[in-house]
Amino acid sequence: MRLEDCIDKRFIRMNDRIRAREIRVIDADGNQLGVIAPYDALKRAREQNLDLVEISPNAVPPVCRIMDYGKYLYEQEKKERAAKKNQKQIVLKEVKFSVNVDEHDYVTKRNHVLRFLGEGDKVKASLRFRGREMAHQNLGRAVLDRLVKEVGDKGIVEFRPRMEGNTMHVIMAPPKQVPGAKKPEQRPPQQQSVPAAGAQRTS
Repeated sequence: MRLEDCIDKRFIRMNDRIRAREIRVIDADGNQLGVIAPYDALKRAREQNLDLVEISPNAVPPVCRIMDYGKYLYEQEKKERAAKKNQKQIVLKEVKFSVNVDEHDYVTKRNHVLRFLGEGDKVKASLRFRGREMAHQNLGRAVLDRLVKEVGDKGIVEFRPRMEGNTMHVIMAPPKQVPGAKKPEQRPPQQQSVPAAGAQRTS
């Protein structure tokens, strides 16, 4: 068991606050010193300018360790800050399409979606209907359905295309990685010879 798993900073007892009659003591190098009185263990700790810290209060007898507790707390806080810094913050990126999107613009925006997903971010692909375009929602849905199909297993669809007001959107998340698993090889989506869905112009 690691030392950091034993110690709860909220309930720590150390030095003169240790109340047990006998304690099992571990020195600063991790060596067992046996079962001795807290007074004797504290005397040894102070001779080394260190603290006597109770790391396992429920053991019989309780287990204490001689250590530099201030340095230990500093190291733990430094590790916690580093861990938070390295945590990936999942961001929702929005990519906007239009009903009359041309093929080049569609491919560019699809590649943005793939890049965001590859970087571990969620993507909201949205399509806003203007004026008479509201009568042709099927064209907008075709654009988003095509996008979902071409993203394939590089994204997980959290919400299928849905309408909110005059905007239709779909939300995709990056695929979950199994720890230790190899990332799938990234291949560019195949170019299609047919025009982009929704490339027709509404009257």
